[in-house]
Amino acid sequence: MTSLAVPMEHVLLIAAVLFLIGFAGVLVRRNVIFLLMSLEIMMNACGLAFVAAGAKWGQPDGQIMFMLILAIAAAEVAVALGLVLQLERRFDTLDVDAASELNG
Repeated sequence: MTSLAVPMEHVLLIAAVLFLIGFAGVLVRRNVIFLLMSLEIMMNACGLAFVAAGAKWGQPDGQIMFMLILAIAAAEVAVALGLVLQLERRFDTLDVDAASELNG
């Protein structure tokens, strides 16, 4: 039985491409929803790199870090949902520039 393992370089290349797509989304988009989705893509790319590194060396550390990233992403979504609701309620827009007028 042969093992068809994906080389670590390929996985890291995919993770880098995903990270750059997310980074470009953060820089280009002004909508809060697209900004948050871009951040999620970036965090998942980091998680993919951690899992690939952990699999390469046979350690569970990469999977543990990915679970930490998932927990951080869940907390980010919870906080961001409140921010999105306040932006929509107060300014009738989801533009990031409107967030600079929020205070207190």
